[in-house]
Amino acid sequence: MKLGYHIGYWSAGPPEGALEAIRTAEELGFDSVWTAEGYGSDALTPLAWWGAATSRVKLGTNIIQMSARTPTATAMAAMTLDHLSGGRFILGLGASGPQVVEGWYGQPYPRPLARTREYVEIVRRVVARGEPVTFDGDQYQLPLRGGTGLGKPLKSTVHPLRPEIPIHLAAEGPKNVALAAEICDGWLPLFFSPKSDDFYRAALAEGFARPGARQTQETFEVAASVPVIVHDDVETAAGFIKPSLALYIGGMGAKQVNFHKDVFARLGYADVAEKVQELYLAGRKEEAVAAIPTSLVEDTSLIGPPEKIRAELAAWDQTVVTTLLLRGDAEGLRRIADALA
Repeated sequence: MKLGYHIGYWSAGPPEGALEAIRTAEELGFDSVWTAEGYGSDALTPLAWWGAATSRVKLGTNIIQMSARTPTATAMAAMTLDHLSGGRFILGLGASGPQVVEGWYGQPYPRPLARTREYVEIVRRVVARGEPVTFDGDQYQLPLRGGTGLGKPLKSTVHPLRPEIPIHLAAEGPKNVALAAEICDGWLPLFFSPKSDDFYRAALAEGFARPGARQTQETFEVAASVPVIVHDDVETAAGFIKPSLALYIGGMGAKQVNFHKDVFARLGYADVAEKVQELYLAGRKEEAVAAIPTSLVEDTSLIGPPEKIRAELAAWDQTVVTTLLLRGDAEGLRRIADALA
């Protein structure tokens, strides 16, 4: 497996030491560096700013939220960054959830799979630059239907560096994972576990089997965000990760619609996930963190002494994952790289 570095999105401000960590990742031979966005920092600006200090590592978004930009605006940004990076850009997209899509962006959330399919198709047409772009979909129309009538099909003034830019899709549910396999070049899973490999392998196989699928299992990229904590004490290592898990299981989504919680329910932790959500939404966050068993952390992370991590890595090697996306500061990346060597 390849290694990537995931900066993530910011909290109150820019993460300290990010540029040093990115340079360290490139120095250590990491394959890629990724940024993210929620409802604060955007994914593109940090990637361009810090990516300018690199020369080899691939630069990806994990993820750009589709509701934040029109498909053509995303295609423009992708072509721009691809030129500036010398063909190193990877476009990672995701639908996000209804709380952010409707609450922050003021966009409709229903039918996210249909919207994703149209979005990706328009991006590809813009980047290909074969002819002025027209599209008459249910979600998007170019030119706009019912406008002034003055809309004109246009072709990008920028000639793409490559006729195709790799597109990866963030997905958690089986239908969305299958869609990633059908129309994209890669999948960006969150909270992947070797124990769920058969489930996701089947969802991917469904997508690969559809007419017109772009890739096969052998050519498809799967870049999974995997927390890695090198520490002599497993419980202490798990303690660094549990607060984040409590946030995603309990607070990242509405009570009735939380895709992250569903992932852990499928993994066999339905009762735990229900309890964590109940506690978190009641404002009892410390109790929510305490309700997460270390086994759940171990199922979705690599934690503990180097020898334990190396032994468990064998199970990850047998999965569909092709790249492990790691987090941490520069020194932490060095320790992780040594542990995984």
